[in-house]
Amino acid sequence: MPGGERPGDQRPEARLERAVRVAEQALIEFEIAVETFRVEVDNFSRLHHQKLGPMYARLDELDARIAEARAARSGDPEDLRRAQEARAAVMPMPGVDELFHDWIDSDGLSPEAEAMLTDRPVQPPKRVRPGEEVRRLYRELARKAHPDLAREEDERKRREEFITRVNAAYARGDEALLRELSAEWEAGPVPVERLSESEELYARLEWLAQRKDMLSALARELEESAIGAMLRMAPDDPDRLLEEIAEQLLAQVSERENELSELVQ
Repeated sequence: MPGGERPGDQRPEARLERAVRVAEQALIEFEIAVETFRVEVDNFSRLHHQKLGPMYARLDELDARIAEARAARSGDPEDLRRAQEARAAVMPMPGVDELFHDWIDSDGLSPEAEAMLTDRPVQPPKRVRPGEEVRRLYRELARKAHPDLAREEDERKRREEFITRVNAAYARGDEALLRELSAEWEAGPVPVERLSESEELYARLEWLAQRKDMLSALARELEESAIGAMLRMAPDDPDRLLEEIAEQLLAQVSERENELSELVQ
């Protein structure tokens, strides 16, 4: 080119604009990965409590009965102390159930109570990991409607409200609702693209970097949690892991029942 001029797309501002776009897409993919893992952690925790909670309660009750039977046999003060501790572990906190009428559980506010307070429908997950088509629809919507793609505050708020609905539908594995949301987004206003000044682009990159650091911290927290550690044991089929734990608990219940039977004979 005359005078060695660069093409328009080689100007510093254009290169910076492309860098911002690449950083935005990378951040969105990272957020999708973190959110899908968060949903699996939440769903596993909820299903673990729903499906296995009665088994854990049965084990605690059997442990208390075994300790009481041993204390009754031996009359030893130490055995009596252990029996009292075991029984105290399975006794509910006095007055809590009467006051809150199942509004709270071991995880805090129950899903039913939270739904009443937030006007969200109660629909517990059926599986730890949503189906493949649900995951595909979610990723597609998240890439299109993610708030990080907004350049203006009004557009960001619109996207945040929409993506909140998308996340809730994904957490429940609601394929039909995700398809409705996809159609809604396609029919909505198209975001206006505009060329940013260099200072704004640099600020944008800095914001994206800070957002990435925050998500990295959240990902570490999820991975290091007890449920996250359990999910890492079965990354390909977390629902099967629940079944395996249930089988182990049933075996433990059987062992405790046999032990108790021998003690009370």
